[in-house]
Amino acid sequence: MHTSAGPHPPTIEFAVARPDSAPARAILRTYYVDIVGRYHGRSATDAEVESAMGDAPSHDLVPPTGEFLLARLDGTVVGCAGLRLLPAGVGELTRVFLAPAARGRGLAARLVRRVEQRAAGLGVRTLRMDTRADLIEARRLYARLGYREVEPFNDDPYADHFFAKELAGA
Repeated sequence: MHTSAGPHPPTIEFAVARPDSAPARAILRTYYVDIVGRYHGRSATDAEVESAMGDAPSHDLVPPTGEFLLARLDGTVVGCAGLRLLPAGVGELTRVFLAPAARGRGLAARLVRRVEQRAAGLGVRTLRMDTRADLIEARRLYARLGYREVEPFNDDPYADHFFAKELAGA
């Protein structure tokens, strides 16, 4: 008699990718559709998404200036996060995103922790990020992971909240 152990647990993988690779471009576009739509309170137009992507390019999220991570759930890209390396042991967490279907499983926290590990391994002592007031889930996540609100460190017109965290082991 054959018995089944039931459905397998989902496989989660994080991998460094070039932001100009096809999977990275696809998830970045999904990210921008989401945040531009939230900003306007309606579905984003293609022109608005293209404009936002052009205003905030991700081309520097490659060594030696940064990294870009993809999150895969059972082989499908469902999220991303970028790490920008700045002078004096500072890193910037950016482009943190999970597709709506992948949310609610703790993946965002795991993704941010993976970026933190990679950042510490690259000598980053302080990891910081900014976010908008309407991205409530992101602000909750960062607070839960030990980020504290700090004074603004840039003049990004879309940034309302600024966070930083000292990394252990850097």
